[in-house]
Amino acid sequence: NIREGGPRINLCGDRRDVRRTAGGIAGGLTGGPVRLIARSPSRVEDTGDVLLVRFGLRAGDRFADHEHPYHQLAWAPDGLLVARAGGRRWSLPASVALWIPAGVRHEVEAARSCEVQNVYVRVPSCPIDWPEPTVVAVTPLVDALVHRLVDDGPGPDERARAEAVLWDNLFPVTGAGFALRLPADPRARDVADALLADPADARTLDDWGAEVGASRATLARHFVQDTGLTFARWRTQARVQAALDHLAAGLPVQAVARRVGYADTSSFIATFRRATGRTPARWTAGPAGGP
Repeated sequence: NIREGGPRINLCGDRRDVRRTAGGIAGGLTGGPVRLIARSPSRVEDTGDVLLVRFGLRAGDRFADHEHPYHQLAWAPDGLLVARAGGRRWSLPASVALWIPAGVRHEVEAARSCEVQNVYVRVPSCPIDWPEPTVVAVTPLVDALVHRLVDDGPGPDERARAEAVLWDNLFPVTGAGFALRLPADPRARDVADALLADPADARTLDDWGAEVGASRATLARHFVQDTGLTFARWRTQARVQAALDHLAAGLPVQAVARRVGYADTSSFIATFRRATGRTPARWTAGPAGGP
């Protein structure tokens, strides 16, 4: 549940609740209650196209696996989100957002306390037709447009123009540092979850095999089959994801390198650049995006 002043609004994916209240499109929350900061327009019925909802979340608050009949653009301007959908995991610092198509089951978690902004879009009115979740850059223009739309001030014509400009300025972010496919095999998934919790863990596949009850060859095969990456490449990608979180928190590059398992800072910088197309220092200025 979320609370705005006194009344409670149920968070669920049920379509009847979507029609009834703006809170209904946000999905089920675990770790709640959360603070509903603003909605614009104030009711779903007030708009034919776009609804904006802002939530205050604490670290660990999570919208459990759900779906809704609207496209969604979600990001945390002052924090970091972790999203999961279709066997993939995204680490989303403040400079990027995740576009989630209507009907795609997903969950979103706050890695630390933050404000989350959500743009919900009715499918018929949206020109974006990406078939799967897509990371987009939150440029200063995108940020300004969303803040303008959160304000109840714009009239219908002005709101429609702002929405059109917003769609024209949502560009996928290049680089592989965000999405990480997770293994389907439960033993390989246990290894993946452990590495996501501690990316600096340097144990070999032989070590992990003894831990989860599978041979090295079995684990290696499932990482390739389920994720498209060898175990070594998958672990590198997991370390890059963890580095995004630490960089977003303002940690120095050398400290980030140590936390994600690199004794040599130069090696970490080279690995990060291969994965994202940018050095960690350039990354802190905002990810590459645009046409």
